[in-house]
Amino acid sequence: MWWVLLAGASLIFLFVMALVAVAWRSPARPAAEERPFVVGLGLAFPLVVLAALLAYGLVVGERLLPRPGPEVVTVRAEASQWRWRFGYEDAPGLETEGVLHIPAARPIDVEITTTDVVHSFWVPRLAGKLDAMPGHVNVLRIEADAPGEYGGLSAEYNGPGYVQHGFVVVAHGPDEWRAFIEGETP
Repeated sequence: MWWVLLAGASLIFLFVMALVAVAWRSPARPAAEERPFVVGLGLAFPLVVLAALLAYGLVVGERLLPRPGPEVVTVRAEASQWRWRFGYEDAPGLETEGVLHIPAARPIDVEITTTDVVHSFWVPRLAGKLDAMPGHVNVLRIEADAPGEYGGLSAEYNGPGYVQHGFVVVAHGPDEWRAFIEGETP
C-alpha cells in the first residue's frame, strides 16, 4: 500500500510542478484563459488521483484490520521490562521468550499487552508499530509473505536497557508450523 500511495503522491507532485514550470515559462495570458487551465489541470487531476488513492487505501486498509477468519492465527505477546513472552492459541501450553513463531503466508493477530510500563511491539518488515499498555490488549495484524526470520523491537523508552529490548519473528512453512505447534522442534 505504501508504494502505491507514494507513486500517486509523486504523480501529483510532478504534474503540479510541470504546471508551475509551464506557467512561469509561458508569456502572460489574458485572465479568461487561466480558469480552464487552473480548474481543469490544477484541481481536477489531483482530485481524481487523490480519490483513486483514497479508494485503494480503504480497500487495502480493510484487509489489514484484525477480523476473524478460518486462516487467522492468534498469538499473544506480553512485554515485561526488557523481554517479550509469546503464547499461541493453537497450543495453549506453549510459550516462547524472545522468539515469536508464526506461519508464513497466513494472517496473524498479535494480542499485545504488558505487565509493567508501556512498550511498543514493532516488526518493521511485517507491520506498523503498536503500543503495549498495562491492563489493555491491543491487536495488530501481521503477515509474513515467506518463511524466514524478521527482526522485532520495542521502540518505546521503558527504562535503562531498552535499546536491547528486541525479539525475533520466525515465519515457518506449513510443515514446520505444524511441527512447532505439536511441540516438535522445527
